Amino acid sequence: MMANDGIGDYGYAKRKAARRLGVRLADALPDDGEIETALRAYQSLYQRDEQAQRLRALRAVALELMRILEPFSPYLVGRVLEGTAGRYARIDLELFADSAKDVEIFLLSHRIDYACAPARGASAHEPEARLELQWQAVPVRISVFDAGGRHVHARDRRTGNPCARASVNALQALLAGEAG
Repeated sequence: MMANDGIGDYGYAKRKAARRLGVRLADALPDDGEIETALRAYQSLYQRDEQAQRLRALRAVALELMRILEPFSPYLVGRVLEGTAGRYARIDLELFADSAKDVEIFLLSHRIDYACAPARGASAHEPEARLELQWQAVPVRISVFDAGGRHVHARDRRTGNPCARASVNALQALLAGEAG
């Protein structure tokens, strides 16, 4: 479902699979790490070429938008960076600003349409705002954090390790490596 139907949320995918299989015990379901391992294996076996093209295209779109958003120190995060983005995947970006309103004003001044999405509240690990938009026909979710939190990395809830993220320069290098 995650590889073919574009489901990006592990919890939702597990619940849907459990309903399909008639499984009720949460203990019977794989953890997120096991799902990610299986997803990578499936994509490498059945979607190798498609997956590589998809990732390259999504990363190129992300880089284009990140260059525009450079005043806010953008980082690519999530499944597009990790390499597990499925069909219909969205691009996830983190921006850092003195205020989320600064980002909104910037988007408006550049005639970039967006919508506000729910955010839990501002902290080093929770965004001040979430904005959603379409860029080159690809859905994008922007999480806006306080400018002082740029050096604080969110932690992966499965492993406790810092979440991977890529700056403009890192993403350029990644794309250059994929081309070579």
